[in-house]
Amino acid sequence: MTREQGAARVARADRNAGAEAGAYAFKASLIGAAQQFELTDDGLVWRIGPKSGLWPYATIAKVRLSYRPVSMQSQRYRADLEDVSGARLRILSTTWQTVALMAPQNDAYRGFILELHRRMRDAGSHAELIGGLRPGIHTGALVLIALVAAAMTGLLARAVATGSWAGALFILGFAGLFGWQIGGFIRRNRPRLYSFDDVPKDLLP
Repeated sequence: MTREQGAARVARADRNAGAEAGAYAFKASLIGAAQQFELTDDGLVWRIGPKSGLWPYATIAKVRLSYRPVSMQSQRYRADLEDVSGARLRILSTTWQTVALMAPQNDAYRGFILELHRRMRDAGSHAELIGGLRPGIHTGALVLIALVAAAMTGLLARAVATGSWAGALFILGFAGLFGWQIGGFIRRNRPRLYSFDDVPKDLLP
C-alpha cells in the first residue's frame, strides 16, 4: 500500500466515524420527549418535542463540558451549548428508559461531542470552550467540603477521646467514601479553558 492509499484509507475511516457520530438522542426525563441532535454540513440540527432549529457551527458561542453524577447514574456527563443569540441547549450522556433505569450512552455521547468539536473547528469557530463548573460554584463546593471535613475531624477526635472505636471506624469509613465520591466530582469539574484539539478526557465518558 502506497502512502497516498494509506492516507486515503485513513480519511475514509475518519469520515465513516464522523458519520456514525453525527446523530445523538436522549430523554432528559421519563415523561418528556426525546431530544434529538444531528451534525449536518449546515450546522447542528436539534429537535426537542415540537420545537426544532439549526445552529450553524460558527454561531455556537460557548461550549461547557462537565461531570454531573446523580443518584441513579454515577457516570453522567453534560454539555451546555450557547449560541450568539443567547439560546441554550443541554446534552446529557444518559437517557431515561424506565422508572428505575437511567441508562448510560457513553460511546455515542463521546463520539458525538468529539465530532461536534471537530466540525466547529473546521468551520473556523471562535467559541469559548470551558471545562468544569463555574468558578463561584466550584469555590462554594470547596468551602462546603472544608466545613464537612472540619466537622468530621471534630467527631473523630471526640470518638477517640471517649474510646468509641466503633464510632471512630464508622466516621473513617464515611470520610473515605465521601472523599472518594465528592473528591472525584471536584477534581473533574475544576474550572478551565480548553482547545478544539485538546478536549478534556475526564469530562467525557
